[in-house]
Amino acid sequence: MTTAFPAWIYDGTPIPDPLGHGERAVTFLRRLRHPNSDAPGRAFQLHEWQERIVRRIYGPRNADGSRIVKTVLLLLPRGNRKTSLAAALALLHLFGPESRPAGQVLFAACDREQASIGFKEAANIIREDRRLLNAVTIRDAFNSKKQITFGKKASTLTALASDGGAAHGLTPSFTLIDEIHAWRGRDLWEAIKSGQAKTDDTLMVIATTAGRGAEGLAADQFNYAVRVAKGEVVNPEFLPVLFMAEPDDDWQDEAVWHRVNPGLAHGFPSLSGLRALAKEAEGNPAELASFKQFNLNIWQANSRDPLFDLATYDARCLEDDEADLEQLPAYIGVDMSVSGDLTAVSVAFRHDDGQITLRSTVFVPDDALRERSSRDGAPYQRWATDGLIRLCPGPIIDNDMVEDHVRNLCASYDVQEVAFDPHLARVVMQHLHDEGLPVFAFPQRPLTMGVAAGDLERIVTGRLIRHDGDPVLRHHFENVVTSRNPTTGLVRMHKATTASRIDAAVASAMAVSRAVTANNTKSRYDDPEVPGLMIL
Repeated sequence: MTTAFPAWIYDGTPIPDPLGHGERAVTFLRRLRHPNSDAPGRAFQLHEWQERIVRRIYGPRNADGSRIVKTVLLLLPRGNRKTSLAAALALLHLFGPESRPAGQVLFAACDREQASIGFKEAANIIREDRRLLNAVTIRDAFNSKKQITFGKKASTLTALASDGGAAHGLTPSFTLIDEIHAWRGRDLWEAIKSGQAKTDDTLMVIATTAGRGAEGLAADQFNYAVRVAKGEVVNPEFLPVLFMAEPDDDWQDEAVWHRVNPGLAHGFPSLSGLRALAKEAEGNPAELASFKQFNLNIWQANSRDPLFDLATYDARCLEDDEADLEQLPAYIGVDMSVSGDLTAVSVAFRHDDGQITLRSTVFVPDDALRERSSRDGAPYQRWATDGLIRLCPGPIIDNDMVEDHVRNLCASYDVQEVAFDPHLARVVMQHLHDEGLPVFAFPQRPLTMGVAAGDLERIVTGRLIRHDGDPVLRHHFENVVTSRNPTTGLVRMHKATTASRIDAAVASAMAVSRAVTANNTKSRYDDPEVPGLMIL
């Protein structure tokens, strides 16, 4: 099986260094000092696996002497000192042999606090050496722009945050993209990428732990890195360094821990600490998901507290003949929108053996669709092109389009109920009721939605769900975060973030719950196998 693991770090194969740039980078880093180093003179500790990475970045060169590697994705679990290495590389470009006159070195993170972590690491390295401290100016006052200036070349190191919007006019020579899995939006990313195109021989290092979700900036970069690492894409300018466990690895196997945590051989992270976290993860789905993500670097497809295991859901992607569905009782759940939100309509078809086929349609306002895609972390434009969503003209959902869709479903299938939350759908419900359609009031209160979420969870976990692999519906399931009432055991579905969309998941829970409830409450007198009432 082809893996993305960077075996070249350990196999001892020669790393080209025709001009000696790899050697001089390693020499520079070893001359730095680190406040937490236990080496003599607090020398910066560059372990062999780290040295191999540095040599692989800076050694190989084009015929004109320019660096071959332009982008690095360094995927390391927590506690493996990726921030220390990234900070040292930034100093290599600020005042080391890779520096250039008026060069811009950037630390870019999801927010100002995260950006300040890498900046502080670089500043603390400088403060360990009086010669360096005398050569630079450090500005790191609270709540102000954090910047280090190397006066001799007028080069700067600046901390930026993705939640601060785009920073225009950038011309970075080196950029650290920190914890990209936590970034929201693409504005700063696009500003940096366009700025890099202004000058030659730039370098971007994306240093991150694994993230969650199948869509968005981080997932795009991760998926591309995996394809390059496996040889599916040939791009010598992109260097993937992916320390991650495979999905089918035994997460409790300490040999796996050592393989994906290269620092463990040197005492970081703490082995006893990992053992304690693994113990907590036993029988605790949320802690297990966290352990896999942050300590084994397995990219998680769903939220931290999922409603169900998405691998189980994915395994139930099955083809259903349209003619067969037309013969089955169908139950519709509708999650109406507020203001510029989305609306979802889901249909649950109940099979005689208790299986449920699920279909869903999501309505999206087409106003400012690109901005909505960036904010929600969803490829609405591609989905629209592929016919996977319905676009409504303007900034809000056209309820007439939703009504027409429900009418078409009722005309095509044996619809038993159309469930709405009356709070947002009284007008639509009245219109459909007046036409004789089987409208059903389903208030989205904690009790009713708790039962509905539980019904959906049981259907999926029990491998009774059937679906067609709709990526929009799956994306909404990925965004679901759950909490459980310790007294009643009822499940509450809510969003991971304010920008997350779970409308199709809510509509699906309504539809599935009504299908399950109707089946469980069917009278025995309606069963054709029951001949009649027997009196003893």
